[in-house]
Amino acid sequence: MLRKVLRVIIQVIFHLLARIEATGIDNLPAQGAAILATNHLGRLDAALVFMQLDRQDVTGLVAEKYEKRILFRWLISIVGGIWIDRQAADLGALRKALAHLRQGGMLGIAPEGTRSNTGAMMLAKPGIAYLVDKAKVPVIPIAITGTEKIWQELARLRRSRVTIHFGEPLNLPPIDHHNRNESMQRNTDEIVCQIAAMLPPAYRGVYANHPRLQELLALGSSK
Repeated sequence: MLRKVLRVIIQVIFHLLARIEATGIDNLPAQGAAILATNHLGRLDAALVFMQLDRQDVTGLVAEKYEKRILFRWLISIVGGIWIDRQAADLGALRKALAHLRQGGMLGIAPEGTRSNTGAMMLAKPGIAYLVDKAKVPVIPIAITGTEKIWQELARLRRSRVTIHFGEPLNLPPIDHHNRNESMQRNTDEIVCQIAAMLPPAYRGVYANHPRLQELLALGSSK
């Protein structure tokens, strides 16, 4: 019940702060395990994703530094958030995330690990590729724009334009354990390049000239 109430409150607050355009929602599975992978612009990204999902088994990985904030800790507890130490290989958090996926839940992750100060994508970490391989679940790439400007626009008494686009589910090839690092990097790059392909050029950051992104953009223009 608290989760439903929280979702409604977030929706009301967001629509007061921003003009939201959400597309590709039909790509979200109504049931079954999946990983939601999104670029990370600001603290409101997770709330933006959460308010789009009418499922009771959605949670996500949350930086443990926020655990010290009482209100934030309470809100995260409502959605069963998994605290993770971003500065280390937090195997405990990954095990909890894996257990959630194996129970059929949906898990949100920002592959970059932290929010971008510029709005442009940063290098992703391989933790998401590890979880995908272990859980054998599809990945839903999510592209967000505009959340980094919400507070600036609010100071000008304007509502920011925010977009969120859910891409088609990705089923990645298994990790080749004879070439583990290369395979992990390949799958990580595939996820973030799929996200970058849905973003405007200014948001693509370090992946702007990635060969795989160029392939995806060429495929998109030929359709």
